[in-house]
Amino acid sequence: MYDVIVAGGGPVGSSAARFCAEEGLSVLLIEEHADFGRPVQCAGLLSSAAFKECRVSKRSVLNTVSGARVVSGLGSELSFDAGRTKAYVVDRSALDREMAEKAAVAGALIKLKTSVYGVSDSGVLTTGVDGKESFKGKMIIAADGPRSIFSRIYGMKRAGTFLSGVQAEIPYQMNENLVELHPYASPDFFGWVIPCGKNRVRVGLCGEKNVKERFDSFIAGFGRENVHHVTGTIPLGVMPKTYGHRTFFIGDAGGFAKPTSGGGIYTGIRTARHAAETALLCCEKNRFDDSLMKNYEKLWKADIGNELSFGMKMFNLRKKINDETIDSLCRAMDNPGITNDIVKYGDMDSPKKIIKKLALRPSVMRAGGAFMANELKKMILS
Repeated sequence: MYDVIVAGGGPVGSSAARFCAEEGLSVLLIEEHADFGRPVQCAGLLSSAAFKECRVSKRSVLNTVSGARVVSGLGSELSFDAGRTKAYVVDRSALDREMAEKAAVAGALIKLKTSVYGVSDSGVLTTGVDGKESFKGKMIIAADGPRSIFSRIYGMKRAGTFLSGVQAEIPYQMNENLVELHPYASPDFFGWVIPCGKNRVRVGLCGEKNVKERFDSFIAGFGRENVHHVTGTIPLGVMPKTYGHRTFFIGDAGGFAKPTSGGGIYTGIRTARHAAETALLCCEKNRFDDSLMKNYEKLWKADIGNELSFGMKMFNLRKKINDETIDSLCRAMDNPGITNDIVKYGDMDSPKKIIKKLALRPSVMRAGGAFMANELKKMILS
C-alpha cells in the first residue's frame, strides 16, 4: 500500500509527488498519457515566482520577458518594461518532463499510459497499458485537471466557471521582451501574443463563449501560418470544499487557476505543497478523517486565498468593462508615474497590490467611470 497516490503528472501533480516523496512517504504518480507535457494545454508563460516554484533548471526556457504592451483595439496602447526578467516562456513538454524526473529521483514511482476510472475503499481503480488494475493508497491527491474524475465520483461541487482557450504558434516578428495583451479579442477575458523565440509567437485567447470565432478573427491579423495549435480548459473559482474522502484537490482539479490571468502553475504548486504537508501529518498520525484533512484548506487559504477571492471579483468586473473604457484606461495610465507604479508593484501572481495603487489615482478612476470606481472601492474595502 502506498501512503499517497497522485493522479495527474502535470507540474502540479509532479510537484505533489516530489514533495511527498521528499518527506519519506511512499508515492505512486499516475499519468494517463504516454509522456509528460503532452498534449500541450497551456500558454507556457510563467511568472518568475511560478518558475521558481517548479524547482527546475532553465533547460525548458525559450525566452524571457520583462514587460507588457496592452492594446485596446480602439487606437490606444499602454507599454511598460521593468528592464529585468518578470516571466519565462517555456517549452511545457520539457518543463513537465523535468519535473516528473525530479519526482522520480525523490522516490516516487511513476506509471504512464494509465488513467483512474474509479475508487475503492482502499485506493484507486485504473485502466491503461497493463489493463485494469487497482492500487491501494492511504490518501489520494487529485491533480488530474479541470475534468477531474474524483469530484464526479464523490459528487462534490466543482469550479463555478470554465473558460475555453485556443492558441497557435506562428511565425511573427515582435519585441521579444514584451508580452502583448489584447482585451478586445475576448470581451470576457483577453487575447495574448507571447514571444517564444526568434520571430515566433504564441497567439491565443480565452473566453466563456464564441471562442473559436473570436480566435479566428483575432489570429487573422497575424497571419494564418500555423506551426502548432492547442486548446484547453481553465477552471475559475475554487471548489467549495477542496478535500474529502481521503482526497485532496489541487491545481486545476480544485479550480485554483488565477482568475486574472488564467495561469495555474504558481497557485497549483502552492496547493501541492500544502496537500503534501497535510498528507504527511495524516500519515504520521494514522488519521484520515476530515477533521485533520481540513488543515489543507486552512493552509492554502492563508497562503493564496485572499488573492484568488480578489481575482474572482476582478474577473467578474472585467466582463462589465467595454472596449471604450479599456481604451480610456490605456490613455489615462500612459504616463511615467503610473507605469513606474506598475513596474514596481505589479505582480502576475498577486495583482491586488497594484490594483489598490491604481485605485488611488484620480485620473485612472475618472477614465474607468463611476461604475468601475465604485466596484473597485467595494472590492478593496471588503
